[in-house]
Amino acid sequence: MSLQSMTGYASAQTTLELGGASQGARLGLEIRSVNSRFLDVSFRLPDELRQHEPALRELIGQHIKRGKVELRAHLEAAQASTVARPDKALLHNLLEIQQLVRSTMHDAVLLSVADVIRLSHAPLMPSQDWTGPVMALGTQVVSQLCEARQREGKRLAQDLLERAQQLQVLADLALPLVPKTVETQRQRFLERWREAMALVDAQALPESVHERALAEAASFAVRADVAEEVTRLKTHLDEIARWLQLSLHKEGVGKRLDFLIQELHREANTLGSKSSAIEMTRISLDMKVLIEQMREQVQNLE
Repeated sequence: MSLQSMTGYASAQTTLELGGASQGARLGLEIRSVNSRFLDVSFRLPDELRQHEPALRELIGQHIKRGKVELRAHLEAAQASTVARPDKALLHNLLEIQQLVRSTMHDAVLLSVADVIRLSHAPLMPSQDWTGPVMALGTQVVSQLCEARQREGKRLAQDLLERAQQLQVLADLALPLVPKTVETQRQRFLERWREAMALVDAQALPESVHERALAEAASFAVRADVAEEVTRLKTHLDEIARWLQLSLHKEGVGKRLDFLIQELHREANTLGSKSSAIEMTRISLDMKVLIEQMREQVQNLE
């Protein structure tokens, strides 16, 4: 199974036999899916098709692993424009029932012609088993839905790869700035230290205080070093690209990609919070915009 989006739609129709050679019914199935953390299947079926819900649920579960899926069925007589002619016995029966009801409920509304036609309409429940055509049509729409989800999944994968390449470019731009950023932070610390020493008698301070200042400056510079964050970010991007390439030929890996996107966002946030150079801050902001766009795309993948 190739990479699939959780968004898709499909529909199909067929004709069902109702017993007589000239009678029939039109069965239409519509299936749509949107993103969800788990598989959530719901049905809107007429009473005549309720018995097929378990088999249709199993069919969907065999092909779809994640997403909110809704299957709707429409069933109507093929000759819906022809009004059935009720017989006299049925009309007399309805009249007796109406009189019985109104004898107790005096304010009950009289039956209209439309009410009589509706009550005299025969149900579409067939005498033969409809399991074959219903499941065949169900298989068709589920297959069409999977094809639509795969097409959308390929498009999303291509879009994610392009954004990952843009992030790689930004990471390559950030890496040469790391030594400059570290040295800038170190110099800022030493300048503040000298300003503090100017307020006191620096000659009266022991040599250990000056050594401690240099050690603190070095430690501060190490804490400001973002090389590790940039390296981890590039590693996560390589992993995302690898899984996207694999998923084009294997089952979807939406949850794994979602986790990697979270790690990307964490590294980009750390990069921005530790940076003191305006160039690095801009790179961090650009990264977070791209990562947020990737997050929205990944949440649609199965």
